[in-house]
Amino acid sequence: MTAPATTRAARRRATRDPAEVAAGLPRWAFLPAAVGGLFVVLPLIALGTRVDLTGYWGLVTSESARAALVLSLRTAAVSTLLCLVLGVPMAIVLARGRFRGRNLLRAFVLVPLVLPPVVGGVALLATFGRRGLLGESMEVAGLQVAFSTTAVVIAQTFVALPFLVISLEGSLRSAGTRYDVVAASLGAGPTTVLRRVTLPLVRPGLLSGAVLAFARALGEFGATITFAGSLQGVTRTLPLEIYLQRETDPDAAVALSLLLVAIAVVVIAGTHHRATP
Repeated sequence: MTAPATTRAARRRATRDPAEVAAGLPRWAFLPAAVGGLFVVLPLIALGTRVDLTGYWGLVTSESARAALVLSLRTAAVSTLLCLVLGVPMAIVLARGRFRGRNLLRAFVLVPLVLPPVVGGVALLATFGRRGLLGESMEVAGLQVAFSTTAVVIAQTFVALPFLVISLEGSLRSAGTRYDVVAASLGAGPTTVLRRVTLPLVRPGLLSGAVLAFARALGEFGATITFAGSLQGVTRTLPLEIYLQRETDPDAAVALSLLLVAIAVVVIAGTHHRATP
């Protein structure tokens, strides 16, 4: 009885898809995966069914819509650059540094991931507002940050920075340090090792983190409206324009929402294709 049963089990294993066996992917996983996919995709499909295609182009090319879109793309690009300048060193320090308080530092860096964006805006006001921790001194020096385009960039950077840090830190931990050690043993300095060895090894994680940061910055709403306000052409980004249009012109709000979704999908899909070996 035992031998035939063992033979049948071996035969069943042999008839499985080799890729499935190699990946350890159980068949039952497809059902919840499909439900999760529908949970995300169906609202986007529903959004598309609400769009009036005959008047779509006119809705998304209105003066206010174009100004909001250009401002969103510009500020999101600048904030992503800031995330790279600040986030890459932060991720390296958190992944490779050995010092007291590292876990506490990581917790503070990642706090914006779980904070309501409005709370982030209030915190930025408390820092850079007229009566803020730094804002009062900056006001004396003739610098006003709050309710300006600079405030939009700061708000977007504040909420987007943790996405780059957590993505790159994970890649750095996975890559390890053996190649860095070899390069250092051959005489390369720390900066050269970082530039020629470390960053090329974690390029997919870096690219993914930058894309996540850009997408998060592009869709930022709560911190922006709290810290920067909603001034057309100055601080009114596309998410703010969608919110305002929802009260006066629901069709325009739906059209702009679909535009924002399309931009995000194109950016993420295109970059993922480039990052995949």
